[in-house]
Amino acid sequence: MAKVLHILKSEPDETVAKVIEAQSLEEEVAVVSLYRDEITGHAVDWSRLVEDIFAYDQVICWW
Repeated sequence: MAKVLHILKSEPDETVAKVIEAQSLEEEVAVVSLYRDEITGHAVDWSRLVEDIFAYDQVICWW
């Protein structure tokens, strides 16, 4: 099973959300929001993001 990291620059539209959801059924998926999302309200941990980029098999950036 591949590990996939999705990086979101802005709030995902319906298509992006569906792609992430579908992929999470078959792969280990993590999502990082570069915007201050309404759910967590946390700022980006940039050091952790760099570590994650190198730790995952595939990184997908969404604009």
